[in-house]
Amino acid sequence: MSLRILYAGSPEPSAAVLDHLLSIQKEKGFEIVGVLTNPPSAQKRHKTLIPTAVAAIAEKNGIKVFTPVHLDSECRVQISEIKADLLVCFDYGHIFGPKFLAMFPLGGINLHPSLLPKYRGCTPVPAAILAGDKETGISLQTLALKTDEGDLLAQEKILLSGKETTESMMACDGIVVTKGKLMLEKALSEIVAAKTCNGYSLPHLTPQTGDASYTPFISKDDGKIDWNKSANEIERMIRAYTPWPNCHTVSNNVVLKILEAHVVEDSDEGAKAGTVLGFDKSDGIHIKTGSGVLSVTKLQWQAKNAVDYKSFMNGARNFVGSVLG
Repeated sequence: MSLRILYAGSPEPSAAVLDHLLSIQKEKGFEIVGVLTNPPSAQKRHKTLIPTAVAAIAEKNGIKVFTPVHLDSECRVQISEIKADLLVCFDYGHIFGPKFLAMFPLGGINLHPSLLPKYRGCTPVPAAILAGDKETGISLQTLALKTDEGDLLAQEKILLSGKETTESMMACDGIVVTKGKLMLEKALSEIVAAKTCNGYSLPHLTPQTGDASYTPFISKDDGKIDWNKSANEIERMIRAYTPWPNCHTVSNNVVLKILEAHVVEDSDEGAKAGTVLGFDKSDGIHIKTGSGVLSVTKLQWQAKNAVDYKSFMNGARNFVGSVLG
């Protein structure tokens, strides 16, 4: 009998991992017998409810989908009927209580995009980019009652070039998903291979060691640019907060998103932070910061489409010389 798995997740990156596991499950000796995901929601202008990306993949493959608002007793009764041996989680977004985890003989395992115990919590990828780290990684851990404190099954390092965005790292073809699905494949294969007459068991587990740090929720206000910060700090913010909440400032009482930028040498030490110094047709729009100059190459007025810096300047009278705030 195959290893029976309940998969928990919601957004597109998690759906990409699920899709991979479904493509190899027969070969590897396990079976996804159910999916736990967020309830359908109205998105943008849609009035009808849209299922999560994970739900869409599951329904396409004829897998039972659970979409509870709360992981309560009613939900536990329904899920217990599929008799899953193991809970596998990637980007579900809810905390599992002791009664829920107790339903699975092997407990649960979770993909987390950081080198635990560093960057526990819900925003590890933005945190690594904001800090200017040279490396981050992915941890495959057991699900514990406290956030991201489970033992480790595996870890993979990811070197950072300083060009990554949260969006590029978490994309369906990004490095987190690419490495993460292979880590899960290897771990599940090892669990299946180690089966004995007494049943399945998890492979060797390693307790987390080192100093722990925790990442906070990100709000829309976190994207507000303080031009007194250094150009390097602001550039990292722009990459960390892509695609959400995006970095923004105000120009003539209108919100302006700053979507792409890079740091250039300081060319006007005397200007006030936030001053638009000039427009370089080969480089971007230069803006003074608390330390250094930021060259902006992609922008978006509120309620308008995003444009490159050349297109932006075609319709931005008196922008050079203004002070953003």
